[in-house]
Amino acid sequence: MDSKTISHISSQIAKQFPEVAGAAPSIKTQAVAKGAGSPSTYLLTFKSRVDQPGGFAINRAVRVVADDNGRILKITTSR
Repeated sequence: MDSKTISHISSQIAKQFPEVAGAAPSIKTQAVAKGAGSPSTYLLTFKSRVDQPGGFAINRAVRVVADDNGRILKITTSR
C-alpha cells in the first residue's frame, strides 16, 4: 500500500473520528481471499487517547479494513 493511499484513508477516517486525526496507523497485510483477481486487503489501526472531564482518559482504537485501491471495506472502533 503506497503512502498516497494511506493518506487518503487517514483523511476519511479523521473526518468520521476526529480524535484519531494525525495518528499514524499501524498496517498489517491480511490473508488474500480465494479467487483470481482478488485485491489484497490491509488492516490499518489508528490509536489515540482522549482526555475527558474529571481527569479520566479513554483509549480509542479505530480498525479499518481497506483494499489496494484505498476503498474502505469495514470500520470498527472501541468505546
